[in-house]
Amino acid sequence: MILILDYGLGNVYNLKNAIKKIGYESKISSDTDEIINADIVFLPGVGAFKAAMENLKNNNLIDALNKRKNANKLIVGICLGMQVMFEASYEDGYCEGLGYFKGVFKEFDIKLKSPHMGWNELIVNKKSFLTKGFNKENYAYYVHSYYLTEYNNENLILYSDYEVKVPGIILKDNLIGIQFHPEKSSKVGLKILENIIKEFI
Repeated sequence: MILILDYGLGNVYNLKNAIKKIGYESKISSDTDEIINADIVFLPGVGAFKAAMENLKNNNLIDALNKRKNANKLIVGICLGMQVMFEASYEDGYCEGLGYFKGVFKEFDIKLKSPHMGWNELIVNKKSFLTKGFNKENYAYYVHSYYLTEYNNENLILYSDYEVKVPGIILKDNLIGIQFHPEKSSKVGLKILENIIKEFI
């Protein structure tokens, strides 16, 4: 089963529709047993870091996610869902995340427009199953004001250049963090979702 975790802060239906476009069915759920036992769990998110952590805690979802992570089962965080998988964020003050990956999110301090909103080229840092089917130029759609710092470069698969190096996908064991929105990133985004699903189902 492909599960899209509903904790009140995600574009769950956009993601569900994108998964359906590539020929797979998914279920939107916040049931803890289903979270633990699903083949793939997508953790989407749009909004503020603290609110996401509070929603996960208030809905008793952190324990289920931890059990899944400790069992080495796939979790895919998208945008805000990616951010909460890391150690912390400075959005509206310091707030700790789930701590699945090393790294901290800090506000852009650049001349370019912030939030970082729009299409950016994806640059391959490290080839993996996630980059299968890529051609020379691949663009993804971003919407965020905070970006990942202090991460392990060996886990960096894709990044974009937005005056600073913006990690696009981080991969560690059966944990994937995607900063951009694959469900809004046309053929490239759908290909990445397809690569993930084919690898784990």
